[in-house]
Amino acid sequence: AYVADAESGLVVVDLLPRTDIPVVSVTTTLPGAGPEEVESRVTKVIEEAVNTVSGIDEIYSTTIEGFSRVVILFRFERGLEEAAQDVRDKIGTVVAELPEGTDPPVVEKFDPDNTPVMFLAVSGSRDLRELTEIADKQVKQAIESLPGVGAVDIIGGRQREVQVLVDPRRLEAYGLSLRDVALALASENSEIPGGRVVQESSETMVRTLGRVERVAEFEDIVVTTRGGAPIRVGDVARAVDGIVEPRSLSRYNGRNGLTLRVRKQSGANTVSTVEAVTKRLEQIRPGMPAGVEVSITRDQARFIRMSQAEVQKHLIVGALFASLVVFLFMGNWRATLISAVAIPCSVIATFTLMKLLGFTINWLTLLALTLAVGIVIDDAIVVLENIFRFVEEKGMKPMEAARAATEEVGLAVSATTLSLVVVFAPVAFIPGVMGQFLSSFGLTMAGSILVSLLVAFTLTPMLCSRFLVPTGGGTISREGRFFRPIDRGYEALLHWAMRHRWVVVALALTTVASIPVLGGFVGTSFVPEDERGDFEVNIKTPPGWSLARTDAFTREIEAEMREFPGIEHLTVNVGSHETEAVTEAKLVAVLQPRAERGVSQHVLMARARELLRRYPEVRGSVDEPPAMSGSGMRAAPIVYNVQGPDLEVLEEISRQVRDAMTAVPGVVDVTVGSEPGKPELQVSVNRARAADLGVGVADVAMTLRTIFAGDVVTAFKDGTDLLDVRLRVDEPYRADAATLERMTVPSTRLGQVRLDNVVEVGRGTGPAQIDRRNRERQIMLEANLASGYALGDVLTEVDRRIARIDMPAGYHAAVTGMGEMMRETQEGFQLAFLLSVIFMYMVLAAQFESFLHPITILLSLPLAIPFALVSLWFVGGTLNLFSALGILLLFGVVKKNSILQIDHTIGLRAAGMPMSEAIIQANRERLRPILMTTISLVAGMIPLVFGGGEGAATNRSIGVVVMGGQSLCLLITLLITPVAYSLFEDLKDWWRGRRVAVRESIADEAPGAEPAAGLAGR
Repeated sequence: AYVADAESGLVVVDLLPRTDIPVVSVTTTLPGAGPEEVESRVTKVIEEAVNTVSGIDEIYSTTIEGFSRVVILFRFERGLEEAAQDVRDKIGTVVAELPEGTDPPVVEKFDPDNTPVMFLAVSGSRDLRELTEIADKQVKQAIESLPGVGAVDIIGGRQREVQVLVDPRRLEAYGLSLRDVALALASENSEIPGGRVVQESSETMVRTLGRVERVAEFEDIVVTTRGGAPIRVGDVARAVDGIVEPRSLSRYNGRNGLTLRVRKQSGANTVSTVEAVTKRLEQIRPGMPAGVEVSITRDQARFIRMSQAEVQKHLIVGALFASLVVFLFMGNWRATLISAVAIPCSVIATFTLMKLLGFTINWLTLLALTLAVGIVIDDAIVVLENIFRFVEEKGMKPMEAARAATEEVGLAVSATTLSLVVVFAPVAFIPGVMGQFLSSFGLTMAGSILVSLLVAFTLTPMLCSRFLVPTGGGTISREGRFFRPIDRGYEALLHWAMRHRWVVVALALTTVASIPVLGGFVGTSFVPEDERGDFEVNIKTPPGWSLARTDAFTREIEAEMREFPGIEHLTVNVGSHETEAVTEAKLVAVLQPRAERGVSQHVLMARARELLRRYPEVRGSVDEPPAMSGSGMRAAPIVYNVQGPDLEVLEEISRQVRDAMTAVPGVVDVTVGSEPGKPELQVSVNRARAADLGVGVADVAMTLRTIFAGDVVTAFKDGTDLLDVRLRVDEPYRADAATLERMTVPSTRLGQVRLDNVVEVGRGTGPAQIDRRNRERQIMLEANLASGYALGDVLTEVDRRIARIDMPAGYHAAVTGMGEMMRETQEGFQLAFLLSVIFMYMVLAAQFESFLHPITILLSLPLAIPFALVSLWFVGGTLNLFSALGILLLFGVVKKNSILQIDHTIGLRAAGMPMSEAIIQANRERLRPILMTTISLVAGMIPLVFGGGEGAATNRSIGVVVMGGQSLCLLITLLITPVAYSLFEDLKDWWRGRRVAVRESIADEAPGAEPAAGLAGR
């Protein structure tokens, strides 16, 4: 029921929590301009303008041929809407400074909720232009109208365009320039309103019908008249109904086609959006032309559904295991059902809290609910067990026992629950993106635990009073054979521990002292190595490779990858519709479900890397698709920035850094952001000669751009479609540099001047891409992590090797991306652990009205860490984001046992029982609820630890910590807590006796004086 859309009022289902990441990008295009020109005339101008906006954290920029993108990362306290508006205002002040021909800058906010959720492939036997028409008219437009769909982008399409292709020889023969043709096309293809004719009883509109009706009519347009004879466009050029020059292409399972990228609206339900698109495709397919197919290549809903299915299974299995524990200890099916009711009540009620807080049902909140299964039953178990004991041992009636037993454990239960809730509050203090992600996890956990407290104090006693039916002898069951030997064994062990208290203390201190040693055996990483069922092969061919050559090479890789086992389908995209960099290719392999393919995703990724090594002329990497794109953050796990002023020095340093990274075991797919020199045809203007001949440099640049890139000079209306009309030189002449010699440019003195009179043409190389960070040039190096290696350990070794490089002053290298985020998160968790201990102490001090008893209880926390590390080491895990969450959760649950022990001991001593007897009896009477809550928690973790499917490694990482840590430290906490309590009580008695002795000595020194007065004076 909760998998419904946002309009239904229920909780929205998504892959990741909603976040408000303050990132704004400014994208600008200057067709035909080289990277260095775009950097100096566009990128730097925009960087300088936006740098004055308040709240900026970092500024990144990427500049390539004809394209500039500036990404501004703001501090999290800055509102995204205000930041974006400030950037727009600043950009508006410098638009006039941008070079002529620059497209207006596009300012976009990064919205992680607006990332692609679905990819479609349109393939068939038709040519790409026709496939593009079909995809646009029959698929894209039909999908964009669906609720939840934000936009649909076509990749690899062939957009229709009218081209006027000039023959430079004829143009030279007639003494015309490209600008003459452009002006004629623009002025002679127009439709201008002429006002209206007003008569006495009517009005008639006047409109000049000057638009070209057919493409061939463009050739009839008169450019000029010579000797009374018109010179038409057709005399120097030909008009073609063609397509935009291809800069990208796409294939699906080896068939030519194109890709449709579906993005959802912000706040829309991912699952509902994907399902709506899927249903619409079922309606579209019957009407598609013969031989044309529309296929779903990737969608986020698939992973969400699989994750939900696994979590639902974990919820059910974990609840059954936890309930089985209650039955084993109590042997009463009524008591088992009463305790089991707490699980669905708490989980379902948590959905209401999630809706009120604006949370979605996502990967992290579902994980929180799964972990809560073993915890939400704890309070009900403690209350139920005490009611059960009152009826069993004291012979009370269920109604009377429910009231008295709940009152007795009320303080302990509320203390355990509230101290567990405050454990998750510090998660909100973790900085950066991860803090926003984890806040929903922590608050979902806290909400479910608070609901479980309400259930334990209301529903559980009510059900016990009604459904616990005493049998013979006033008891509801016999003491089971399962618990009796455990009770006797623990009693004997407890007596031994109280006789050898310092042995127990030494054992506890040894356990705590082992933390650094055990930490050395467990590696650190950001997130556990997991499978999502797909991966990408990203290829960058050498600069200068054409689209056709890159495609031919990619086909070789594609053919071999199609032979890999377990690949369901393979999508290929060559080139880029955004950056016009045709030296890139992406192969996306979507795998069969894990149970069907029989081979690990990481094995297939390693095989793909081996395949790429056979082609040293290209740079390639095998990556997992990022869950989030467009934020300016890199998806690769290992990213280093080399920064400095001079590009040549940066390239030399980056080569040394690359060698250092490559030499570290576990580092694979090392790529350098700096491209080798890209071949250029460099045209130098002789300014003195141009000035003598009356030729402007801008006219030269515009003419060159029209020759090779073409200029959109007017538009052609075909029905409801409005097509660009592009003027450029015909293809055979564009491929020949000698064309420049025949072209002319306008002259204010001579009318027309040949280009070779004012320019010199040479060949050289220029940078293919220029990256900047905080207005300083940088080269970025990216690498992946081989399977089985820990990110933290690898980064430490890379840092050590980079530190040996002798860099000139003003140059430096630093980790960024996921590595930087990992280190920030580690620092955030250190603060979270500290705050959680402080908050727990405050809650316990308030509950027990004591400064000493909370210390006794919290002594169990350091004992949990070594056992958590042992559990991770045993299964080969790492200390990562989720295992750290497991330790935080472990902090909350291990002290629950101590609270039950200390609270009952205090109660018995208050009733007049001697300390030693109170300790033994209190711990024996609380042994059963402690064992029940501990084992039920461990049982709830079993599905996480032993579950399979996509996302299993993440679940296992946190489940192992809780399951292993809680199980292993159970025995020592059952012994150290009573021992610590007795030692602290002895310390109190010693201190009290010392104070009495001081008072007596004061009284002896000052006879007749009041002891209190003497003490105050002293």
